[in-house]
Amino acid sequence: MKQGEGLLLGHAPRGFRGHIEAIDCGAGYSALPAGELERRLIELGFTEGSSIEILHEGTFGRDPIAVRVNNTTVALRRREAMAIRVV
Repeated sequence: MKQGEGLLLGHAPRGFRGHIEAIDCGAGYSALPAGELERRLIELGFTEGSSIEILHEGTFGRDPIAVRVNNTTVALRRREAMAIRVV
């Protein structure tokens, strides 16, 4: 994939492995203000270049998802995962 042709993490299937290409919180993916969502994601380790894997997804509506970012496992709502572009 070329730069900019990544997949939104919220659309990725269970078992997906890749790297974070970018974080873009400007499209209203959460009830939080964009700056607050971006700050929280970065604090949890969702930074550009980090390795990522979707380990598990919820039974109903595939939400939330369990994501391993580098060596940390985090639960994340799919709508908030839409702010993370992966390759």
